Amino acid sequence: MKILVFGPQGSGKGTQAELISRKYKLPYIATGDIFRFHIKEGTQLGKKVKSYVDKGELTPGSLTNEIVKDRIQQPDCSVGFVLDGYPRNISQQKFLESIAKIDLVFVINISDTEAVSRLKDRLACKCGLSYHPVNNPPYKKGICNKCGDKLFVRDDDKPAAIKKRLAIYHKETELVLEIYQKSNTLHQINGAQGIEEVFAEIDNIIILYK
Repeated sequence: MKILVFGPQGSGKGTQAELISRKYKLPYIATGDIFRFHIKEGTQLGKKVKSYVDKGELTPGSLTNEIVKDRIQQPDCSVGFVLDGYPRNISQQKFLESIAKIDLVFVINISDTEAVSRLKDRLACKCGLSYHPVNNPPYKKGICNKCGDKLFVRDDDKPAAIKKRLAIYHKETELVLEIYQKSNTLHQINGAQGIEEVFAEIDNIIILYK
């Protein structure tokens, strides 16, 4: 089963994608994780990404497409995958459609006000995980559950940066959601609920399609 998880920043889409991945034993794919992997391993793709990162530039869409294609063509994805953070725009959606048939699409909805409220308190780790002091606290204050490193506030989790990212989501990614709505693969999820309640809603839908 090939699943996409969407939602504005702060919606908890990464957390829900990981929960789906664990329960259904599907590879969890996040574009940020793929970038970090290739950079760390020094692959040819990683060198390309690093050249943009080092200059503080955004990775071109064509390179992001190339990296996603490489990942979903790995043997472990033969059973399907859960993809988080891609496609972000129409161009990426068309590319993904050319290489994979998506079975289910979830969008976790929260208001912009809620997104800002959640993200301004969010703590991140360099390993890619994130936490929230109320909604998803680490076991030990200020320390990552997975790697034990200190948590920090990302520059792009400051209010002005959050609002800019939300504007891009509304302008570009919501057009992608319209496409999946027309194909009857999109399912709207109430993201204002707790983590367990959101997952239960998603899980009830997946069960119907298995």
